[in-house]
Amino acid sequence: MDDNFGNLKVMVIDDSKTIRRTAETLLKKVGCDVITATDGFDALAKIADSKPDIIFVDIMMPRLDGYQTCALIKNNSTFKNTPVIMLSSKDGLFDKAKGRIVGSDQYLTKPFSKDELLNTIRHFVPQAQH
Repeated sequence: MDDNFGNLKVMVIDDSKTIRRTAETLLKKVGCDVITATDGFDALAKIADSKPDIIFVDIMMPRLDGYQTCALIKNNSTFKNTPVIMLSSKDGLFDKAKGRIVGSDQYLTKPFSKDELLNTIRHFVPQAQH
């Protein structure tokens, strides 16, 4: 089965260059248009222009963490229905609960696999089903 998520806009917000690169490489292979951001402020500046279909955000970031970033995205009427997936290097129940409170749609533990990443997109973005 050949995945092709052509023209799907995916934003990856992470202060780790490795994670951004890994996600970008995986996503570009399946035809996604990838927008990366180094932190919440960077992301918020890019979201309005790029209008991503789905957003992956790291929890632990300097300046504006993933929870704050997610809350700001979900509080914006234009983007409140955009799926926001939290990324964390620890698989904690507290983190998951806190993520739900700020409106995140799912939680992925790093390092994530290609399948986890693509299945998450398939689950939340109807047009990625083909």
